[in-house]
Amino acid sequence: MNDGFYRVAAATPAIRVADCEYNRDSVLSLLKECEKQGVCAAAFPELCLTGYTCGDLFRDSTLLSGAEKALGEILERTKSCPVLALIGLPVAVGADLYNCAAVVCRGRLLGLVPKSSIPNYSEFYEARHFTPGPEDAVEVRLCGQTAPLGQGLLFRCETAPELAVGAEICEDLWVPCPPSVRLAQGGATLIFNLSASDEVIGKAPYRRELVRGQSARLLCAYVYADAGEGESTTDLVFAGHNLIAENGTLLSESKPFQTGLTVTEVDLQRMLQERLRMTTWSNGAAVREVPFSAEFPAVEIRRKFPSLPFVPDDKEDLAERCEMILDLQASGLKKRLAHTGSKHAVLGVSGGLDSTLALLVTVRAFDLLSLDRKGIIAVTMPGFGTTKRTRSNAQSLAELLGADFREIPIGKAVTQHFRDIGHNPESRDVTYENSQARERTQVLMDLANQCGGLVIGTGDLSEIALGWATYNGDIMSMYGVNCSIPKTLVRHLVRHAALTGPEKLRGLLEDVLDTPVSPELLPPEKDGNIAQKTESIVGPYELHDFFLYYMMRFGFSPGKIYRMAVRSFADFFDAATIKKWLTEFYRRFFANQFKRSCLPDGPKVGTVTLSPRGDWRMPSDASVKLWMDEIAKL
Repeated sequence: MNDGFYRVAAATPAIRVADCEYNRDSVLSLLKECEKQGVCAAAFPELCLTGYTCGDLFRDSTLLSGAEKALGEILERTKSCPVLALIGLPVAVGADLYNCAAVVCRGRLLGLVPKSSIPNYSEFYEARHFTPGPEDAVEVRLCGQTAPLGQGLLFRCETAPELAVGAEICEDLWVPCPPSVRLAQGGATLIFNLSASDEVIGKAPYRRELVRGQSARLLCAYVYADAGEGESTTDLVFAGHNLIAENGTLLSESKPFQTGLTVTEVDLQRMLQERLRMTTWSNGAAVREVPFSAEFPAVEIRRKFPSLPFVPDDKEDLAERCEMILDLQASGLKKRLAHTGSKHAVLGVSGGLDSTLALLVTVRAFDLLSLDRKGIIAVTMPGFGTTKRTRSNAQSLAELLGADFREIPIGKAVTQHFRDIGHNPESRDVTYENSQARERTQVLMDLANQCGGLVIGTGDLSEIALGWATYNGDIMSMYGVNCSIPKTLVRHLVRHAALTGPEKLRGLLEDVLDTPVSPELLPPEKDGNIAQKTESIVGPYELHDFFLYYMMRFGFSPGKIYRMAVRSFADFFDAATIKKWLTEFYRRFFANQFKRSCLPDGPKVGTVTLSPRGDWRMPSDASVKLWMDEIAKL
């Protein structure tokens, strides 16, 4: 089962200009390597069977016959090769000469895709030799086979429907409306570009961004195969700059001035999912489908996926992203405070990560409104599980940031509540825990009423997804600033605040970062340390955030997410552990939708959020059986 992953290649063979037999053998050699590596589709450079730099030799019948003969021999010698190959050569049809990509598989010539945009400037004089390809395909005879030649050809695999291939040639990508737009709207998920792009200073980054951008705009995988060693250097140098991108992300890139294969897996299922969720995506462009069949080997995923998909890898990007997120959170709260005329904000501070981030955001919002920070009422409410460490950090943080710190113990009130409802306090069950959470929420709500302020929610996206929050308790607030921030990102936001803040704040935040995540609803251990550690109960947040991202963002199946996680977390968790927590994730996610149905307002900062008013609408009674059945078979 490939889960939508297909191994593709951009191939740069070493060639000799006008030596079609030598070039044929170079192509065959790389095709053999493609087959060995399990590649399902590969592109070779523009006019690679002759060389791009043949000039007026393209008018010579001997060269054209040599190219056709070379292609014919490739077809003959690849009858058992399952690789879909796109090979560049000139093709004469009547009085017209076309710069074509021959699309071949298992000895069959499927079609010929002609270049549409023929350059005629400075170093490129293609219009001297070539004609733009016809809009409507015509049937031509080549290598003893009949095949369509024209724009708008879409090659769809009958045995792997997600694999729908389109092609364009070099300059076609540079024009305002490339042929790939029509192809993608006609169903192509994988676009190949056969190119012979000369190398000059500054062109590589431009080419790279062009390929990345096109893959993003078209929600496709885009493979760019460039000419390299062997092309004439009379006036130009070719570097073989191969690129493979997927939906705006560069997956693989060749080093300059090297030949061979650039190989990676592309996720075509993801591209289809992206198009499904993109309501502005337009389908139905007129294309001519050419069916083909091929049996591809199972793909062992080589590419790694970010184990922290909500967190950028690059440190500079991370710092910039953190600032943007904090600004988004603060701006949302700023608007709500201004709209309600509130000059007070009330929030519970526990000394943990979530409440620390919420307090930092609230301070930023107050500063944006030029409000006195003393209007921020930071309340610690010691209960049966509160430790000295977290209580001390909560007070120190509030005082250092200039907030109004208050301590309101809840032990007596909860004990009285136990008597009122007839609960035995020795029973450390869900009633014991949730009574504390609801008492704290009542205290915050009533304090907000006293001062005409707003209760600021501290719960994060990961807790909301897992239902790790008390209904009518900590899940309730008047504005939840962390509602779309997953736990793994909360940690990085607090760390960013530590690195960019004053020295006293830095030390305090670092201690918060070192504190185990806990709701502190059960009594501490004998040595005073936290006894109730969240991740030992619900599982590692790194895994849960990974599961959440790929389920919500792309609609991937549990099996696919599992295989991706096994690859991405190979150095940290074994397969059995990943399966255990994946099961727990789906169980909790489905069981706790009723809590998400009544979430308070809060700012959306990323592409994954669970607001019931827009981004996630799910019935509270949906069955998890289908997902559990799939996990059980893993």
